[in-house]
Amino acid sequence: MKREEIFKNHRLKSLFNELNEVHQLLNNEFQNQFNRSLPFSEELLDRWERAKKLNFGENSSIYDSSFVFGNPKIGKDVWIGPFTIMDGSGDLVVGNNVTISAGVQIYTHDNIKQTLLGKDISLEHEKVAIGNNSYIGPNAVISKGVNIGAHCIIATNSFVKNSFPNNSIIAGNPAKQIGEVIIKNNNIEFNYFNNK
Repeated sequence: MKREEIFKNHRLKSLFNELNEVHQLLNNEFQNQFNRSLPFSEELLDRWERAKKLNFGENSSIYDSSFVFGNPKIGKDVWIGPFTIMDGSGDLVVGNNVTISAGVQIYTHDNIKQTLLGKDISLEHEKVAIGNNSYIGPNAVISKGVNIGAHCIIATNSFVKNSFPNNSIIAGNPAKQIGEVIIKNNNIEFNYFNNK
């Protein structure tokens, strides 16, 4: 589709040209500063301002493409990547210095029984908590009622339906603990369990 042709004789031609100019300016700036190209809405809208409006903690950010339901309680220095779902309808609490990678979905409710019974029954809600200094890899899904301790790693594409203690390395579908994070004197080691 040739956008210039569509707007050639349209009354919005000047607006189209101005928006295109803004996009080019912002795109060039993101390329120069961060060596990345983002969708126009991500260039245009400030991730940190959105987080402030949602009452997230200081210096936290959330992409424009992220969905937020209810009122999740998000700590400070939390990075929430693009195309995520933060479901606070059943109480979601995320600690400080947490990374929630692209595509992560965290749910505090479901309608499974309502759907299976085909009846008008209430949705089920259960709190989810993520501890400080935890990393959630891309496309992980966390279901209602889960508690993740501090200093945990959740691997990419994991489905987490159970709770895990501090310093857990979590992976799989369904997820299980496959190792532990060991922190000593500002050094980090990953101890993977020997699965025979």
